[in-house]
Amino acid sequence: MRTLIDISVPLQAGIASDPPGLLPQIDYHTHQDTAEDLLAFFPGATRADLPGGEGWAIERVSMTTHSGTHLDAPYHYASTMDNGRRAITIDEVPLEWCLQPAVKLDFRHFPDGYVVTPYDIDAELARIGHTLSPLEIVVVNTAAGTRYGQDSYVSTGCGIGREATLRLLEQGVRLTGTDAWSWDAPFVHTAQRYAQHQDSSIIWEGHKAGRETGYCHIEKLHNLEQLPATGFEISCFPVKVHAASAGWTRAIAIFDNTDEVGLEPQR
Repeated sequence: MRTLIDISVPLQAGIASDPPGLLPQIDYHTHQDTAEDLLAFFPGATRADLPGGEGWAIERVSMTTHSGTHLDAPYHYASTMDNGRRAITIDEVPLEWCLQPAVKLDFRHFPDGYVVTPYDIDAELARIGHTLSPLEIVVVNTAAGTRYGQDSYVSTGCGIGREATLRLLEQGVRLTGTDAWSWDAPFVHTAQRYAQHQDSSIIWEGHKAGRETGYCHIEKLHNLEQLPATGFEISCFPVKVHAASAGWTRAIAIFDNTDEVGLEPQR
C-alpha cells in the first residue's frame, strides 16, 4: 500500500513566507461576488437562473515564480551552467529529475546561518548508512522547517555551501531541496560575514555552484520532520512556465511500505 506525505507549504498571503517585496498577494472572490461575471456570458439571464444565485469562486494572485514551494531551474542562478552552456529554464528541466528515490539529511542541529561543508554531507550520509546514487533527490531538514509563516522564518536555518553542493552534484545528484527559504544560508547571516571579511565568494555560493554543474532545487519544503532518512521517492514536477527561472510544485513524498514511515535514525 502506498502512503503519500505532502511536503509542500500552502501558498498563503499575510504570513512571513518571504522577505518584504516578495510576499504573495491573494484576492478571494466568492460565489456571491462573481454572479454578475457569470451572467455576462448569458444575456437575459438573472441571478434567479443560477442555483443558489451563485457564480463561481475564483482567486486573483500576485506572486513570483518563487512563491510557495517551488522548483528552481539552473537559469535562476546564472545565465550559464555546466561551465558555459546556456542555463536551462524551468520548462526545459528533464522530467526524470523530478521523480526519483530520495534521501533526507538532518541538519536541524546546525545553528542559524551555518554553512554546510562537504564533511557535514559525508558525515550525515555515514550516520544514516547511505551511499548516493545518480539522480537521487537529496533534501535537507533545517531548523527553519517548523518556522514557516513566523517572523523568524527567513532568517532561520543553515544553508548549503558551494563545496557541499558540488559534493552532491559530483555524485550524480541533480535535484536537491530544503525546508528553508533558500538553499543558501539566510542572507542576514551571510551579510554579517561579508561585512567582516569582504569575501564576495560567499554571496549565494550554493546557488552559484550551478554555474559549474547545472542542477535544480526545491525551496520551502514542509513536513520533512515526518520523513525517514531513506526509503521513499519524491515527486516534484514544476508548473511549466515558459522561459522562467522557477515553477511552483506540489512536492510529495511517496512510500511503498507504510511501515517505513517514521523510522528515521535519531540523533
